[in-house]
Amino acid sequence: MGSSSSKTAPPSPLLENPWRQINFGKNPTDQHFVENYKPQVEEQKLRILLYGPFGAGKSSFINSVNTVLQKRVHREVLVENISGTSCTKEYRTYRIRNGNTFYPFVLNDMAGFKITSRRQRRIHVKDVKQALKGRINDGYKFNPENKLSKDDRYYNRAPTENDKVHVLVCVVDANTVSLMNDATVEVMQDVRDEASDLGIPQVAIFTKIDEAFPEINDYVTDVYKSKSLQQKIQQFSKRVGTPIHSIFPVKNYHSETELNPAIDAIIMNALRNIIEIGNDSLNEKLQSQS
Repeated sequence: MGSSSSKTAPPSPLLENPWRQINFGKNPTDQHFVENYKPQVEEQKLRILLYGPFGAGKSSFINSVNTVLQKRVHREVLVENISGTSCTKEYRTYRIRNGNTFYPFVLNDMAGFKITSRRQRRIHVKDVKQALKGRINDGYKFNPENKLSKDDRYYNRAPTENDKVHVLVCVVDANTVSLMNDATVEVMQDVRDEASDLGIPQVAIFTKIDEAFPEINDYVTDVYKSKSLQQKIQQFSKRVGTPIHSIFPVKNYHSETELNPAIDAIIMNALRNIIEIGNDSLNEKLQSQS
């Protein structure tokens, strides 16, 4: 008698149904929201501060937002060609053009952190706190050995509401999120504590998802069906403290020369949520001051 054997197919890395809904259709509601966003107070700017480990993709995210809104591949922020990591060494504000004017939100980029000592950890956290308070002017070069001094020419002694940060965004590389050492996690937790004390909401962005999760490399629309991505986000939330509903995966534009509607959709979905969270906090603050 012969015997037959059958091979069991490996389990799919994708869920049957997405664990979060996003609009990939022809009606880009998230992008429409971003393009038409206006703060309640005239001339008010919503300030978004990006921070995170060195090479996480902060600068690439700014370029990607600019790309979607300008409807062409845009690379205003310098990024290393080989590694795809940032050249950012100083504090800088990026405004995004909207026709003859600018969108009423700004993105702040700052040097990524690479902590090698407790002293550097304390200095970095204190510098981020000063940025949150609007006390750092553009051009300040971060020094891991020395915090910003009140005598520094880049110290803003009288910040206005437009100078202050309204939402803090932690940018992390999905490839290395599971490899973060305790020192890196502690920095993130310290920064979150400082932001919470100032009443500033926090969001996290997972970048480079196409590299970290092969199952969504060619089909970005499967982003919220990835079991591995869902597990990574859950682990990060538990370890750092950021709620799952405030963590958003994105694929930044890097080697592409043409726009991709699926990439646009997840970038705009993340940005819409960032703006909504920051705007709610800003409105509460302005109402309490009136």
